[in-house]
Amino acid sequence: MGQEVSVSYQAVKSKVYKLIDALVEDIKTEGDVQESMKRWWKLIHPADRPVARKYLLAVLQKSNASLEAITDGLVDFKEFERAREPETVKPPKLQRLASQAQAASPM
Repeated sequence: MGQEVSVSYQAVKSKVYKLIDALVEDIKTEGDVQESMKRWWKLIHPADRPVARKYLLAVLQKSNASLEAITDGLVDFKEFERAREPETVKPPKLQRLASQAQAASPM
């Protein structure tokens, strides 16, 4: 394999957060992020993939929990609700990543 990437927890977390930032900033689309993750996965040495998968799922679970806590906290916060535009609906509940991760195979 020509180029390989680090699979430390910090490196995986950095990769995920950069992609989240790119989505938030409209620099990348969901499809771009998916393709980026597929390219990243292919750069990981097969022997390192179990650890990379473990770290990736841990980071995604924690990120999902954080987003869910923010969403739940703001939806329940009366001052946030009063600032809502009349036709705006509540933010959707985020899907639980943990249950999806059990069934999904890595990229």
